Amino acid sequence: MGRLVITHSTYLEGLIPVLRRLAQHEAIDTITPAVIARVRGRSPQLQLRISAPIQGGHKLVARRGGSVQEVFIVTGLSAAELKPLLETVLRRT
Repeated sequence: MGRLVITHSTYLEGLIPVLRRLAQHEAIDTITPAVIARVRGRSPQLQLRISAPIQGGHKLVARRGGSVQEVFIVTGLSAAELKPLLETVLRRT
């Protein structure tokens, strides 16, 4: 089971429960939500998308409404292995 780092006072609505479910997967080591920013487009539902590889894992972009938040995941999974896992945890919301 991985670790979810809670360091900010604000998160996208519904993001933390999704990340907690994701952290329960044995291949996930650490999940760290990061910077929130405003964006032009609107996303009615929470979305998680793999953005870029980082050393030891992946950077995700979480979107909801007019906001976006970076999420860093330390894992040994490839992007192709992580994508179906993200879809599974999002479906359970």
